[in-house]
Amino acid sequence: METRSAKRKKLLNAAKERPRTDTEDRISDLPDDILHHVFFFLPIKSIAQTSVLSKRWKNLWYSFPDLDFTTVNTLSNDSIVMSSTVRKRARSYVLKGAELVDQILSLLEKHSDIRVLRFRAFLSFSRLVGLIRHAVKHNVQELDVEVSTSDYFNFPRSVINSATLRALRLKSWHPGFFLPLLKKLHLDACYGLKHLRVECPALEDLSLENCFQLEHLEINVQKLERLKVSGCFDAYSIRTRLMIEAPTLQIMSWSYNAVTEECILHNLTSLHEILSKNNEITGVSLCPFNKLKSLELSTGLNKHNNPGLASLFRSTPTIHTIIIKISTGHNVERRQWNKDLWQPPSSGEERYWESQTQSLKPFLYHLKVVKIQGFTECANDISLVKFFLKNGKVLQEVFLCTSLSKPRDSLLREKIKSQIMGFSRASSNANIVFQ
Repeated sequence: METRSAKRKKLLNAAKERPRTDTEDRISDLPDDILHHVFFFLPIKSIAQTSVLSKRWKNLWYSFPDLDFTTVNTLSNDSIVMSSTVRKRARSYVLKGAELVDQILSLLEKHSDIRVLRFRAFLSFSRLVGLIRHAVKHNVQELDVEVSTSDYFNFPRSVINSATLRALRLKSWHPGFFLPLLKKLHLDACYGLKHLRVECPALEDLSLENCFQLEHLEINVQKLERLKVSGCFDAYSIRTRLMIEAPTLQIMSWSYNAVTEECILHNLTSLHEILSKNNEITGVSLCPFNKLKSLELSTGLNKHNNPGLASLFRSTPTIHTIIIKISTGHNVERRQWNKDLWQPPSSGEERYWESQTQSLKPFLYHLKVVKIQGFTECANDISLVKFFLKNGKVLQEVFLCTSLSKPRDSLLREKIKSQIMGFSRASSNANIVFQ
């Protein structure tokens, strides 16, 4: 009978005689999808180097859809603010990285479709456009570009006409992106956007919404006709700044914005309609809107907003129609009107508006139609109506749209209506309509 030690020796000899399989390439037998997933976690240089292993790996490299060149070189704040000597060295380095990007892309003429392309570098305009056009040609779905060019970046038409592009991220350190043919631009919920300068020469319609972190907005567009800014600016920042120069601007909608420091409106000579909602306008210095004919604004009408309203009225000397929507969501005290307060000495609200009569003469001499929505029996509402009636030389219509009242308040409401109808009127044609 064979002993245990003899069996062990026999097995060891058999193992020594068995052919070695340590050099088998089992990784290459994995499906393309799995290998591409592995590639996703590697720097692109390492991925490109695998193409020399075999024809199989070369095909894997050519079919890899996610090209992330940010691992070749990066463009950061440090590379922008460093000293000129160090910057030259850094620029030389990243230019070499950009050349590497060009070399890689030149090898991909037969490459399959690109799903993702990311790159950050100092690039010349021509090289940058070439890279983007190459990506669009290969049906790129996600394009992430962060660059610094030597001149303005004229946006390639190929990107706008792309049928496959689903996600687009652009960041330019200097001097910016230039869209010479763009006529309409709408930016919504651009989180992280703090500084925006718009100078597109052909732009006619600009809309910015829900850019809550915006701190600095500069608009200098000669052909702009319509502007909408809603829910923008950082309410907690003390550095917010607004500058608008648009000589052909006709309609401006400005709502739910928090501009806290500097506001410069210049050369708005064609503006004829402003729509404003829930903005803090106290203390803002406005340029004259000499062609403005219609103004619509929404505000929580109270004594604290009166100086801002007066400033706005002074800036609209040729206004014909004004619509004021009184917001009910403001948590402010709105004192109920008392007839006795309108006898000398008058209320504080009435005294304030009377003090503005001289400075508001141009405004009052052109005002024809007033419409107040959400009108109540509060002192500030009535004092403003009394001021318009007493000083509006050409006033024709005053529409007072009252909110629904409780049955017990209906009698009081009718008494107030009767008293308003008895207010003195500077214009014999002034007609009061309750709605």
